[in-house]
Amino acid sequence: MSGPKETTSAIGNSVDFDFARAATLLTDAAARAGEAMMQHYGRGPEVEFKADNSPVTRADRDAEAIVLPVLAELAPNIPVVSEESNPDCDAPLPACFFLVDPLDGTKEFIKQRSDFTVNVALIADGRAVFGLVYAPARALLAVTVAEGSAIEAELAPSATGAVLSELAQKKLQVRSPNPLSLTALVSRSHLDPDTEAFLATLNIAERASAGSSVKFLEIARGAADVYPRLAPTMEWDTAAGQAVLEAAGGEVLDTKGEPLSYGKTNMALRNPSFIAWGGREASTGP
Repeated sequence: MSGPKETTSAIGNSVDFDFARAATLLTDAAARAGEAMMQHYGRGPEVEFKADNSPVTRADRDAEAIVLPVLAELAPNIPVVSEESNPDCDAPLPACFFLVDPLDGTKEFIKQRSDFTVNVALIADGRAVFGLVYAPARALLAVTVAEGSAIEAELAPSATGAVLSELAQKKLQVRSPNPLSLTALVSRSHLDPDTEAFLATLNIAERASAGSSVKFLEIARGAADVYPRLAPTMEWDTAAGQAVLEAAGGEVLDTKGEPLSYGKTNMALRNPSFIAWGGREASTGP
């Protein structure tokens, strides 16, 4: 598959955004950030605890130091909200901004599992419209290359970066589910009774556990059908994965059936409970 040909798209009422350039620059940054993270992987990473008692490592900070300058080059007029920069989650946000989690799945990283990711998303008018998710330990990249179109590619971490157009790309597309035999993904670290109760309402034939935004990617790749998350998350945990999944034909809905939205400063950027679905047949049932 050749590299993306589309360039600038008008995103809502907020901004003209060059998907192809963003995908190219951020793929290069992701490869470098992944290499920086892997330098700490398996070496007993230095762990600190933030005010909310969540862990942060040197790998989080090193990855952020690579990604943020690239966003400033890509779109200097678009502000960035990053988990590790301790944003004021109550402050008003413009209609368009970037959401970054430089190391999503810190707990998985500390435990030396492979399901941790770099997440970068563009929010416009409350929607996650662009997303990049990179799992360096899996050499797996997923990125929106045009509005409504996302690809995956094998991408090894590299200190010298990467060229997206030189990677073998595969279009991401959710599968058509069998509502009588669904595959569910559950959080490795946050499985709770409410989630179990929800899954009991579906015809689940198989389930798998994973951490970070890998769960969104598995649905976008057609390997699973549903991912319920009824425990708390923050917007930077989900935005990039949602953008990729929706571009692949899936959807992420709150418990009222509305698309998960962003810029919720009235909730300090916390998400409500949500369900990520693949094909619509999975969410509607027989």
